Amino acid sequence: KSPTKLTDPLLDIKSEPTTDVSSEITTTTTGWSYGEFAKTYPNVNNIGIATIKTASADLLAQVAIAHTPVSEIDWQRALLFCAFGAIYLGAFQYWYQVNVFKKLFDVDKFTTQPWGDKLKDTEGLKSLAAQTAVDLTVLTLVYLPTFYVFKAGVFSGSADPSVWLSTGLNNYSTNFSKDEFDLIRVWAPADLVIFSVPLYLRLPVRHIVSFVWTAYLSFSRGGH
Repeated sequence: KSPTKLTDPLLDIKSEPTTDVSSEITTTTTGWSYGEFAKTYPNVNNIGIATIKTASADLLAQVAIAHTPVSEIDWQRALLFCAFGAIYLGAFQYWYQVNVFKKLFDVDKFTTQPWGDKLKDTEGLKSLAAQTAVDLTVLTLVYLPTFYVFKAGVFSGSADPSVWLSTGLNNYSTNFSKDEFDLIRVWAPADLVIFSVPLYLRLPVRHIVSFVWTAYLSFSRGGH
């Protein structure tokens, strides 16, 4: 009796589906990559991270820092941070830090270089300083007043947007000196790192710093 002829199963893949267990395990194990997902859907990725991060930071501030019992968590305050995280930190921040910055600065070349080459790139370092200055300006003139307007919208008890705006800007002005000092000492050094990493990691890395910052902001400014 002649031996059975061995054939390559890949030749018949269309007609005979494979049941190879190791192949299925390999596909399951290596078929999804967070890095690839972040590159393919950067906006969705960052809105999701921002929403979860901001809401979690507020809950951390309420429960772990302020020692609020779980039964007494201020869910209205949690809603404030959830909405602010999705709309501002997720959608708007992605738009201006990626799309706008790509038009204003040559970010691709600098961010894809090894760290040793970055330190030798004079033009890239100038661009890094400029991006940091622009971001600190946006944080001061857009981020902080927007937060206070969002807060007024949740806590003021009024459905009139003009009341949210006036109340928010008044609180922004009242707390400006302390908020600005804290903002610069946290975000100036953080931005130097954030604007140096590859572009698709820019906001995920920023969210790590932002988690700690948001917990502080929630603890110091999140109450009614």
